[in-house]
Amino acid sequence: MCSARVKKLNWHTTFGDICVVEPQYRRASKRIRPFVQSANVGNRGCSRALQRVVTDFGADLPFARVMDKLVEHYGIVLGESTIRHVTEGHAQKVFEAVKFVPSWPTQLGASAVVIVEMDGGMVPLVECDVTQPDQRKGKKLHWKEAKICLAHPQGSKTLAYGGTLQGDVATAGQHLFACATRAGFGANTSIHAVGDGAQWIADQVEDQFGAQGSYLLDFYHVCDYLSAAAKVIVTEPEGQKVWMEEQKIRLKTQRVEQVLEDLLPHVEAPEIADSDAPVRQCQRYLIHRPEQLNYQGALERGLPIGSGEIESAHRYIVQQRLKRPGAWWKPANAEHMLALRLNRANHQWNAYWAQDFKQAA
Repeated sequence: MCSARVKKLNWHTTFGDICVVEPQYRRASKRIRPFVQSANVGNRGCSRALQRVVTDFGADLPFARVMDKLVEHYGIVLGESTIRHVTEGHAQKVFEAVKFVPSWPTQLGASAVVIVEMDGGMVPLVECDVTQPDQRKGKKLHWKEAKICLAHPQGSKTLAYGGTLQGDVATAGQHLFACATRAGFGANTSIHAVGDGAQWIADQVEDQFGAQGSYLLDFYHVCDYLSAAAKVIVTEPEGQKVWMEEQKIRLKTQRVEQVLEDLLPHVEAPEIADSDAPVRQCQRYLIHRPEQLNYQGALERGLPIGSGEIESAHRYIVQQRLKRPGAWWKPANAEHMLALRLNRANHQWNAYWAQDFKQAA
């Protein structure tokens, strides 16, 4: 025996707020709501189309600014907490959907050479003390490195991105391998990696790709060290420029030993601190990486010698959203938002929402 009653049901959509009078039935202690179940909506919830809009804005803008954007474009008023909940909820789904099991390719690759780059950048995080009854107290603020990577076939600008915040360098390396695989890495593919002097990047290139990978030290990072040394070696600005151009030519023509010979007479005394010894820093930077300085070989093959692509990616994928003035993220939320940003960069946005709508149906 069922008893029936009616109740108002309100939810938010891109067309504005909708209110219906919903019939509800009760059988014993169980409540039956046919309209809610068929329409897949909840009281004071958001339609799937509105959730997509909110997440789209929230992926790029602070949640408080999303409130203004919704009013401007749709005439809809949503609270900041609702916007945060919707955006971070879908960001978590995107993160959880990223699953890969790296396996060495046995078939020929779609590209003879795949270019890969990887770099780290700091993200501000806040961790709450769960033992405190007031969560505003006992917070710990710290920075953590977001490691992102990219890959693309030589001659193509179709990029594949990956990255992690909470994961270690091995996890970052797995993301790099997955990016290279999407970019056409196969049994016959050579990997040309470019990055700064961070040893963990060079190590991951070797660990993930073995003999098929080669690592090149970013030419412009080397030039930064040389430029600092030039100010000690040559006093006049014009002379510094001439000296720098000469060293660049030497680097690009496999004459690193001549660069080191020019540095040697000017190396600072051991008692001088490293921070005040740019020539010593430059010399050490080059001596410890001789196998990573084959600029001539890269140029002859038409391969990049700088890692500007990944540095640019850090700015528009990580920093633009996760490194705003005064913003601190809980670690899990930051990881999920990074996954959401990478989803957009990989042009997987439509695929995610198609799957989400399918699961909700």
